[in-house]
Amino acid sequence: MKYNYKARKPSGQIFQGIVEAADENTAADILIDRGIAIISIEEVSRVEYDSEKGFTFTFLKGKIKRKEVVIFARQLAVMISANVPVVQSLRIIVQQTESEHFKEIISDIADEVENGVKLSGSLAKYPKVFSEFFASMIKSGETSGKLDEVLEYLADQEEKDYDLTSKIKGAMIYPIFIMSGLVVVGVAMMIFVIPQLTSMLTASGSELPFTTKVLIGSSHVMRQYWWALIIVIAGIIFGTKWLLSTTRGRSIWDAFKLKIPIFGNLFKMIYLVRFTRSLSTLVVGGVPLARALEIVSEVVGNMAYRELIEETIKEVEDGNSVAVVFLRSDIVPKLVSNMLAVGEKTGRLDNILNKVSDFYSREIENMVANMTHLIEPFIMVLIGVAVGGMVASIILPMYNLANQF
Repeated sequence: MKYNYKARKPSGQIFQGIVEAADENTAADILIDRGIAIISIEEVSRVEYDSEKGFTFTFLKGKIKRKEVVIFARQLAVMISANVPVVQSLRIIVQQTESEHFKEIISDIADEVENGVKLSGSLAKYPKVFSEFFASMIKSGETSGKLDEVLEYLADQEEKDYDLTSKIKGAMIYPIFIMSGLVVVGVAMMIFVIPQLTSMLTASGSELPFTTKVLIGSSHVMRQYWWALIIVIAGIIFGTKWLLSTTRGRSIWDAFKLKIPIFGNLFKMIYLVRFTRSLSTLVVGGVPLARALEIVSEVVGNMAYRELIEETIKEVEDGNSVAVVFLRSDIVPKLVSNMLAVGEKTGRLDNILNKVSDFYSREIENMVANMTHLIEPFIMVLIGVAVGGMVASIILPMYNLANQF
């Protein structure tokens, strides 16, 4: 059998690889003997590897969209609640799924469940589609015998997360489109328009304004050294990706995001909603608090909050309150810390987490709506300044040239 593994180099850089072994424990022993620091290890799924064909390029099949997973969770919840057997439910969902890649995955899961494998175990084989959070919730439902209830709750939470993400992405489409258009038009003018005027302006021999010199110089660089610009841009992109792949680089970037004016507060609220909503769902599903926190640390998506949660896990394992570390942190509002403490004391932690999640979800929606209204005039001003500066750099010297005759 073949296993995918994720490991960390001494430098902190994370890398992935494949090892062949009889089982997972043997695979882990082989990697440890090689001196490899393992982060995670899992069996290569049949969709990714076939004994006859070898590895298939799953990216050619298309990435599974978040919306498809949300629909899958809702359909499965409805059918399980109606007492339809799990395997039959999965077969029905296969017929209603449009994505061929996702059909293949669900069909594979149905085959495994039919052969006696637990649903949670089958889902866990596809971490890029079903997160550890998703698989753990299913496992808790199987253990408690309340799979239908857990699925309903999980489907609700998945829909809320999807709606929130969609609203944020939707709000960013307009400014990104306008800024992209502005860049394209600016580059086109620098390459095709400015060079036509350069010879006329320089032939006059008159002193050109500083902004005009900058414009002509920039146009020259873009036309003559476009290959160097592409190399520099590619270097910046790949360098940034490499930096973010290291633990240190990711930690610095995540900490910086929280300090960005205006957007920093938005990021904080997004991470807090992920934390409270995910933890609430896991607690309701009967997952032990320490284990639930461990799963949430992987879901939250920010190293600063992940380190905070990892400290909290140690406190919980030592018998202390979940709010101890949060109370002394400056990236968690006192409202959240105090609400967590109250929830623990009253035994209503899941309810408190839900209320905090709903509160910050509304705050995010309001903030995104306000930002959308503020971005429009800001973009108009930016366009006006850019166009005005470019026009002034061209018109002013041409006006001076006309006055010489």
